[in-house]
Amino acid sequence: MSLIPLPDSLRPFLHDYLPTQLPDRTFVTLTYAQSLDSKIAAQPGHQTKISHLETKTMTHYLRSKHDAILVGIGTVLADDPKLNCRFKESTSNSISSPRPIILDPHGKWNYRSSQLFTICEAQQGLAPYIIIDTSVNPTLHDIAILQNQGGKFIKRPLIHTSRSDSWKIILSTLYEHGLKSVMIEGGAKIINDLLSLQKSDDLINSLIITIGPVFLGYQGVSVHPHTNVNLNQIKWWSGVQDSIVCARVSTE
Repeated sequence: MSLIPLPDSLRPFLHDYLPTQLPDRTFVTLTYAQSLDSKIAAQPGHQTKISHLETKTMTHYLRSKHDAILVGIGTVLADDPKLNCRFKESTSNSISSPRPIILDPHGKWNYRSSQLFTICEAQQGLAPYIIIDTSVNPTLHDIAILQNQGGKFIKRPLIHTSRSDSWKIILSTLYEHGLKSVMIEGGAKIINDLLSLQKSDDLINSLIITIGPVFLGYQGVSVHPHTNVNLNQIKWWSGVQDSIVCARVSTE
């Protein structure tokens, strides 16, 4: 399915929140779609469409501006996402796809059976870097499948490491691999962890939230940081259906 055109007003609206070169770390954009009651899914493990086609195009536009796109294993198992980019500038014949980063500490994902594997076989996206705990040992067959497409497993101490230290390890790993910007799309645990750690660790550089006009109810999967989170440099955009808020996340 092709994307609809990006609304003209979105480029200048998003401009100040796009990645910039940082001297010693990876630029982090946290972005996701939520309902009016702060839910990102109707229930755990259930794929839920919230965004309008306009903001779906925006998501692919943002992907084209980042070196990497990161999601957790919960999102991968629930949604089987493609994690590629389909946005193409009118002045270009090529598409800039980000490198998928999958956080899979326990090694649960069968990459060979995923949509992403099929997309990479067709050379329509980049193979993922899968970050696993040091205790996980993929089979030689799984390693070969991933390496043949240009991806890799990356072992890091994650399972018995604090949330704060885990994220420092993850982001430093991205920087070591030449990924100077990352778009983090979820799931809920990752979103809540990053927002909760902002005051102490200052991890998020840009926050971009799409808000759809729907309530998903009490069984929904919530964005609920463990502490209060204040925003600044806030801008709002409204489209046919959705609203978008861009902001910086305060460390105070």
